[in-house]
Amino acid sequence: MLKTEDQYRQEIVEVARLIYQREWVAANDGNLSIRLDENTLLCTPTNVSKGLVKAEDLILCDMQGKRICGERNCTSEIAMHLTIYALRPDVNAVVHAHPPVATGFASAGRALNLALLPEVVIGLGSVPLCAYGLPGTPALTAGMLEYIPKYDALLMANHGSVAYGADLYAAFFKMETVEHFARITLVAELAGGAKPLPRVEVAKLFDSRARYGVKSGAPPQPGNPLTAEDMKREERFEFTRDELLSLLEETLRARSVR
Repeated sequence: MLKTEDQYRQEIVEVARLIYQREWVAANDGNLSIRLDENTLLCTPTNVSKGLVKAEDLILCDMQGKRICGERNCTSEIAMHLTIYALRPDVNAVVHAHPPVATGFASAGRALNLALLPEVVIGLGSVPLCAYGLPGTPALTAGMLEYIPKYDALLMANHGSVAYGADLYAAFFKMETVEHFARITLVAELAGGAKPLPRVEVAKLFDSRARYGVKSGAPPQPGNPLTAEDMKREERFEFTRDELLSLLEETLRARSVR
């Protein structure tokens, strides 16, 4: 562990209060966890408000979800956390919440998969929608299995959102991006319709990921096909070496005539 267990406990308390203050959860909703090592994780308990949770309330459990220490019970959605850790060795923290606008899209059966914002394309790729599964049962994660290895944040139909990362704040910031993206998408649609970036621009953004230190493998999504305008742009700017030399010669000749 890079930090002590007490430090990780305090970190969960801090982020839990942040998601409560941002109204991403109500009452006792939501859950958070940190993978401490290959055998143990620290998670929030069930039936405790994230705005009121204390460090001593947190549960230490093994990677089968069995409680090691703590007076309360693990979150009822611990299986979702365990599944994400099993499928993503690079992930050490998970945040699940019900941010209102993103959850509104999830409840409407809408993924956040339009390429509208460069920062989102680079950082998340997109946020797919997983099929509904009854909370607290294996069905909750069944619809997530195909997406977890490829994406860093998911919408859960009629439920909420989950985000995960190398540490708890990375997961929190991804959740923050999801809700921010959902709000902007909603405003764009109310203002006359969201206008996705052209496919060629999306490809450039994906190519730039390494420059920004982004390692996510999330692929581009539907919603930004190659338009006629894109094709004209490609025809206008993608030339062979001989074509460029020919254009340069024509330009020089035109200038000499003047």
